[in-house]
Amino acid sequence: MKKSGASQHQSASELISKRIAELGDWRGETLSRMRKLIKKADPDVIEEWKWMGTPVFSHDGIICTGESYKSVVKLTFAKGASLKDPARLFNSSLDGNTRRAIDIHEGEEVDESAFKALVRQAVALNSSGKSKPSKKTKS
Repeated sequence: MKKSGASQHQSASELISKRIAELGDWRGETLSRMRKLIKKADPDVIEEWKWMGTPVFSHDGIICTGESYKSVVKLTFAKGASLKDPARLFNSSLDGNTRRAIDIHEGEEVDESAFKALVRQAVALNSSGKSKPSKKTKS
């Protein structure tokens, strides 16, 4: 089902690029940098545009979302609680049983190799079929 409005004729990648350009400040630069790292970690990543304008990066399921707020760029890993994070990049949404997030504030840098390792782990977990949310319907 196609979405109505301006997004109807634009791909998700185009919409994400447009969002980055619209931000026009450190948040756009940060989201752009993290997007490039995601693509380096997983060249087969699929970019999606969901939930009324949220960039989503997927491969056999959601890897993470890339949201921008007034004072933070938030990368929420859908199955982050199942990932090993020895570099302790996750600094938000730590109380839940499933998701984990990385909040990046203006001027902060993220350890690139540790971040790419998290992305690769998320892809491997998605591809393994473990910890997938149950969407089965009863027959």
